[in-house]
Amino acid sequence: MTFGMQVGPDTYVTLAYTLYGEDGEVIDRTDDEEPLSYLHGYGQLVPGLERGIEGMSKGDLRSVVVQATEGYGEYDPEAVFEVEKSDFPHPDELAVGDEFVAESDDGQGISLTVLEVHSDSCVVDTNHALAGEVLRFEVTVLDIRAATDSEIRKAEQTLAPDEALVNELVTLGRKPRDAGKPS
Repeated sequence: MTFGMQVGPDTYVTLAYTLYGEDGEVIDRTDDEEPLSYLHGYGQLVPGLERGIEGMSKGDLRSVVVQATEGYGEYDPEAVFEVEKSDFPHPDELAVGDEFVAESDDGQGISLTVLEVHSDSCVVDTNHALAGEVLRFEVTVLDIRAATDSEIRKAEQTLAPDEALVNELVTLGRKPRDAGKPS
């Protein structure tokens, strides 16, 4: 056990949290039995939460409020649009609330939710379900340790060559070698 270790770049963190929406409703929860473990500084959490737990130690409890821009983004009305039903598998079985993952032009997965179903088309929303919401996380750090070289290499390989993500990581204290290239 390492005394005095704090959440920071290149630490492997295990935590429990409860996530509340703007209305105070519990949206998600982990606990000691099924905690969340991640490598800090590699964009594996929403940026506001990752920044909010920086400096915590094992056993610390903190309430972290995350604005929409630091969470799942602002709600984008242009991300709601009409699609031909024939573009879906089993178009006659489409129902409001159905969720799909489509592939973008660049091969990335895009989650979408069916909002309306019409005779030949449907209206879908590609916003994250929590887009536009202020979120509150009640977080307890269960464990912290230095990340292994293998864990760091794996995390670096998952980084997208996205300049915004690279800037975000630098803000979080990481200095990626080259976010687009595996090490």
